[in-house]
Amino acid sequence: MHLLQAFLRDKRGATVVEYGLLVSILAVTLAAALGNYYDLMNNMFGKISNTLNSSGQ
Repeated sequence: MHLLQAFLRDKRGATVVEYGLLVSILAVTLAAALGNYYDLMNNMFGKISNTLNSSGQ
């Protein structure tokens, strides 16, 4: 019974779970932001490439 009470009072596992959730939220946010950034950069360099190709012909 004392082992169960000690286990229920231990808060270290909860802290690990909280940090895990925080890291996963940051990872998803970063992935979404970088995906959007990638699309913007791809469009920008595509326009530059098209402009250079059309002016060279």
